[in-house]
Amino acid sequence: MDLELTARRVLITGASSGIGRACALAFAREGAHVVVLSRDAQGLAQTVTLAADEGFELTSVFADVTDDEAVQGAVNQAVVQLGGLDTLVHCAAISGPIDDSLAAMDTAAIRQAIDINLLGAFLVARAVEPHLQPGSNLVLIGSDSASVASPGMAVYNATKAAIVHMVRSLAVDWEARGIRVNAVSPSIVDTPMSRADLGIGEQGFADANFPVLDADEVASAVLFLASPTSRGINGHSLLMDFGLSAKSSFPA
Repeated sequence: MDLELTARRVLITGASSGIGRACALAFAREGAHVVVLSRDAQGLAQTVTLAADEGFELTSVFADVTDDEAVQGAVNQAVVQLGGLDTLVHCAAISGPIDDSLAAMDTAAIRQAIDINLLGAFLVARAVEPHLQPGSNLVLIGSDSASVASPGMAVYNATKAAIVHMVRSLAVDWEARGIRVNAVSPSIVDTPMSRADLGIGEQGFADANFPVLDADEVASAVLFLASPTSRGINGHSLLMDFGLSAKSSFPA
């Protein structure tokens, strides 16, 4: 299928590793013009180098997504470099407090997760809105934790649920302008963040007794939702959980 992404102008946040990096490389392979954004300069440099090794040129801009002024400046810089903006892919997020009871959670850690995962998404969306036009779209990375609760991750679960409803809300608000907003909501993805969360080393998830996605699989779903070929899909969260949430608890 031709996804019609050639020369599409794409900004990707959280592109210094994991899903964001996979999306950057996937869009570049489709012929899109890509700017990558993160607060992690070293990680972004690695993403740019990986693209160059494949013969693609990426441009990087730097911002902490919780810094309103920095986000606005980075988005404006990216739009100038791209000559406009067709697609935003928002991947920036952290796990936040893990395996703590709510009573034991540090307030600063709770606030940091909410600021990065939720406030950051709003700040980036707000910054790109003036640059969008009919046919533009946003794809945000949600999680299956938006609909089923991962144990010990109450703050992360809540922020991802909020992201999914943010997607619905913006899709409703911007539909008349011809702007689509969707999410991809994967279960566990083999990324540096998930390995760190679960205490898994370089061997990765090879011995896991549960299904695990790789970042490239998530990137493929992002490309589809960003493509004009999916123009009928709006306000949707594409759940990638191997059908686990569809299964009944009925003991049969």
